[in-house]
Amino acid sequence: MRIIKKILKYIGIILILPALYLIVSLVLTYIPVNGKQGSEEKNHTVYLSSNGVHLEIIIAKNDLNASVLKDQLNTSQAQYFSFGWGDKNFYVETPLWADLTFVNGFQALFLNTPTLLHVTRYSSMQEDWVALKVNQKQLKKINQYISATFRLNSENKKIVLPGLGYYKNDDFYEATGNYTCFNTCNSWVNTGLKQSNIKACLWTPFDFGLLSMHKNQSDK
Repeated sequence: MRIIKKILKYIGIILILPALYLIVSLVLTYIPVNGKQGSEEKNHTVYLSSNGVHLEIIIAKNDLNASVLKDQLNTSQAQYFSFGWGDKNFYVETPLWADLTFVNGFQALFLNTPTLLHVTRYSSMQEDWVALKVNQKQLKKINQYISATFRLNSENKKIVLPGLGYYKNDDFYEATGNYTCFNTCNSWVNTGLKQSNIKACLWTPFDFGLLSMHKNQSDK
């Protein structure tokens, strides 16, 4: 009987932890930060996009600083650059959601795993992007945040992983930081906005909080 009680206790803990994570995540997602903005003119635009789960931030080539563009591949035709951060193994082994396995998902969420920056180049703006108006200081800070996420080699060059891009217009680069369920691809974008004094969630592992926040703002 004691053994059964212990087993039930452990099962209860296992079930409670995900529920607690979800509740806390949702609460923090709907608490905005950086809501009060200064009087400086917002004459630049950055964008957010999502594949339904995973957020990326997009910046026009003319608004990217030299440190971000340095060592980038195939930039001649690109007018916009999309940046997404995530678990290295998940990116490489799961190009499609149909390729997702329990092992890949578990490792990404619960192990302190290495990361990559996924950089996609676009020749024109896409209709589903959500626009964020920013001022010059905010633009400078988000550039610095992205630049600092690239892992550099001993020669201070970005480390590209050749041949691992999904299409002809994207590449993967070694990144700083580690992926966990508390530091997800979406929280990376959210942290970048927070540090750049752009309206963001207090914390979020999801994509929908930021998307709805800025879509509603742009609709006003």
